[in-house]
Amino acid sequence: MKASDRRIHMKRQKGFTLIELLIVVAIIGIIAAIAIPNLLNAINRGRQKRTMADMRSIATALESYSVDFNFYPKVAVSGDLGTTMNSYLTPTYIKRMPTNDGWNQAFQFIDTIGGTSYTIWSKAKGNGGTIPAAGGPTTDFTAAIVFSNGQFYSWPEGMQTN
Repeated sequence: MKASDRRIHMKRQKGFTLIELLIVVAIIGIIAAIAIPNLLNAINRGRQKRTMADMRSIATALESYSVDFNFYPKVAVSGDLGTTMNSYLTPTYIKRMPTNDGWNQAFQFIDTIGGTSYTIWSKAKGNGGTIPAAGGPTTDFTAAIVFSNGQFYSWPEGMQTN
């Protein structure tokens, strides 16, 4: 074999062909198409769990307040939990009041019957701001999470969508 033939032969063996590169890019695209939705789903599930844990912590503080005063905090106006409840519960009943849910939206508080009951709710992922009429488990990330009088009224359960 001549020296020039060896150089041509070696040049062909360096690098990848266009077909090989296209196959690799296609495989990476398929893997990304599978992995990214699963990652986003896991992030939203984590936000739901954090929201529910924060709601339980707030409810524990409200129950402790109720034990001391024989009623839940009476507020003039329902609304953002941080502005309505912070002065009642912090720091005696809860060291740091969680004011936002996992999606960084303000928790909402409703004093329904002059200190005899309460409702805490999260708008969740983009909820329009309403408590669902029918309680129970939800399968949608946009469904409100509602905690009322020591138990969840509306909560995420099972495979979630959206």
